[in-house]
Amino acid sequence: MKILIAGALGQLGRALQTSLAGHELVLRDLPELDLADSAQVAGCLDETGARLVVNAAAFTDVDAAEADAAGAERGNVEIPRVLAEATAARDLPLIHVSTDYVFDGQADTPYLESDAPAPFNAYGRTKLAGENAARSANPKHFIVRTAWLYSTGGRNFALTMLGAASRGEVRVVDDQTGCPTYAPHLADGIAKLVGGDAYGIYHMAGAGQTTWYGLTRALYEALDVDCRVAPCTTEEFPRPAPRPRFSALATAHTDLRLPAWENGVRDFAADYRRQHA
Repeated sequence: MKILIAGALGQLGRALQTSLAGHELVLRDLPELDLADSAQVAGCLDETGARLVVNAAAFTDVDAAEADAAGAERGNVEIPRVLAEATAARDLPLIHVSTDYVFDGQADTPYLESDAPAPFNAYGRTKLAGENAARSANPKHFIVRTAWLYSTGGRNFALTMLGAASRGEVRVVDDQTGCPTYAPHLADGIAKLVGGDAYGIYHMAGAGQTTWYGLTRALYEALDVDCRVAPCTTEEFPRPAPRPRFSALATAHTDLRLPAWENGVRDFAADYRRQHA
């Protein structure tokens, strides 16, 4: 199948290139293609003959979204709307990636696809609006919610914490719980949707749950990093955007469950070592 990966240069886009290597891939990102431009997207689909679009592009800076409403709206609402309208006009499926931050974090058990979203920061609100735009415009949609995504490239929490290890001690929030997700594992999960027609919402995140503190300790242990990790509270580490206290995801689709988050850390460490040997 010929598949257009929108946002092909991001950490998920790069992982998808490996997971979907058995297909004919059309790779597009800025500046070559403005995904919020209807005419450019329509022209790309007609020119390439893509039969499926995977949207891996987004405005992902949670704190910046509080101040840059226009940027968050463009990246998280306009892009999925434009892609959904263009694919619907050509009777093509769209796979759109969303987030755990569409939930308010007040639950005590992991959120299922059937739970009602209730975002409480600007990032979550725009991501939910993007979901709704995609669903409204194209009935052939897969909405894939993930969480705490990281990889060996780009900007993400794992690489930030490895860079901070030179301090000898880091303080990390221990009262926010979620599901760290290694980008190649998510890409493999998304690949399983290709060619199917069970459209709807899917949760794909590292199985199990931990805190940012727990994730940092696991990362340092996996890579033999000599740095002390001290827990702190959200109040001790204020950020512009509020975070959910608990945003762990679970899925009713057990055949699409991703590997445990601990396995993601081990795979990340192995890939990181290979790349930095």
